[in-house]
Amino acid sequence: MADPELTPTPTPAASGAMPFLGKLAGALILLLLAGLIAVWGVQRYVRDRLTPDPTTIASASLDGLREQNRLSTFAARFVAVVTSKQSQLGLSTEKTLIMPGMVRYEVDLAKLTQRDVAWDEATKTLAVRLPGVEVDGPQVDLNAIREYGTGGLLTTFTDAEARLDGANRKAGQLELMRQAREPAMMRLAHDATRRAVERSFAMPLRAAGIDATVKVTFADEPTANNQRWDVSRSLEEVLGNRQ
Repeated sequence: MADPELTPTPTPAASGAMPFLGKLAGALILLLLAGLIAVWGVQRYVRDRLTPDPTTIASASLDGLREQNRLSTFAARFVAVVTSKQSQLGLSTEKTLIMPGMVRYEVDLAKLTQRDVAWDEATKTLAVRLPGVEVDGPQVDLNAIREYGTGGLLTTFTDAEARLDGANRKAGQLELMRQAREPAMMRLAHDATRRAVERSFAMPLRAAGIDATVKVTFADEPTANNQRWDVSRSLEEVLGNRQ
């Protein structure tokens, strides 16, 4: 007589172990994902907080410049030599005036806006466009003025000398301004202002560890035909998008 075939029957404890292990593995995976997300979030927060933002630094530098109102980084001394003549009643006289004067070159920083400052992330370049350079003066050195004249009867019996003095002083001031606006002098003024403003923006960026190039141009400077179009974004656009 053959023995009956015996079929093992799983115990309740063994059958319930598999779902429990599956749930445990799922919970561990979820915890791992949550940990990874938390670590990523912390890293991003630290990076955003601790990584220097060039647009924020440039905006602070811009505010500091605008507080100065007018920037003067270059001045020059000129000497005007002018001669005027008067003729009356068949008589003539003339007078020569030597007039020294000081002229300052200024930029009105109050006109500077966030639209004039742009950051190009691709080239790490900060572009600043300043208002045109203005000539202020002249400040005439009255103690150094010298006059030479022929004198004569016309200056003794008429007001010719007073008219000569007035004409010479007016012509002298115009001559000082003409010399101050010579292209060579304007280039010197632009270069001096450019260097000062570039330092004002570059130093805070360098202190923050940002290796950037600062390029300053002026509204009254001619633009080269081969100059690349500016594709950078102004501070107004960048900061406006963050709001």
